[in-house]
Amino acid sequence: MIDLKGHAALITGGTKGVGAAIAKAMSAAGARIVIQGRHDNDEARAALDACSRNGADARLILGDLAGPTEACVDGVVEAAIAADPEIDILVSNAGTYDERPFLEIDHATFERTMRLNVFSHFFMAQRFARRWRVAGTRGRILLIGSINGRLAEPNHAAYDTSKGAIDAMVRTLCVALAPFGIRVNGLAPGLVETPLTAPALRQASFRRWMELHTPNGQVPPADVCGPGAVFLVSDAAEHVHGQMLLVDGGMSVWQQPDPPSSYG
Repeated sequence: MIDLKGHAALITGGTKGVGAAIAKAMSAAGARIVIQGRHDNDEARAALDACSRNGADARLILGDLAGPTEACVDGVVEAAIAADPEIDILVSNAGTYDERPFLEIDHATFERTMRLNVFSHFFMAQRFARRWRVAGTRGRILLIGSINGRLAEPNHAAYDTSKGAIDAMVRTLCVALAPFGIRVNGLAPGLVETPLTAPALRQASFRRWMELHTPNGQVPPADVCGPGAVFLVSDAAEHVHGQMLLVDGGMSVWQQPDPPSSYG
């Protein structure tokens, strides 16, 4: 089992979905956990409790990363360092999407998507990298992207654009930070069950359509993202730099799914 004892991780957007799954997995590996979320609510408490049951020191900080970038990022970074000054793992996961046709996307919607899905990732990474460089910390940054960074989806133009930016950000921050001993990688989930995807997945026809378009035929819970995230920030991945790991059941490599009749 990969051991993260002695490490401390900040997971933005860690109160639910993929972020909560990663927090749970890293706590099981022995890391101390700081979860950032917008609200101290039942979801946040459930995420903290899951980490605590793994024996981890888990703390919650509040902040909204969708507002003016400099003030919001600085506020979250300061709160995180106050919670644990020795954070050496950043999992930048906070994100949103707004489903509407491209021709109907307005400036406010696009700007909010970019602030949360792109700007916050970029500047959270910058703030921690500056701190780690001065301290000589061999930090680890994990940016959470999406299969939508590779494959376009109707009515998700703003989201797809933002996740494509994360793909590029992983590569360029790797080149910028590797000389300082700071590793940058990414993890891109396919369709997994989260509070955001739950309404669509409750429609049996949509779930079946997605299963038919995924080689392993699964739409799994978000927990499947945890092990890959743990690996990428661990010493076992010491020589893994600038890579985006897709956790998607093979969807991103399937050129043309078989017709439904092939499944019996």
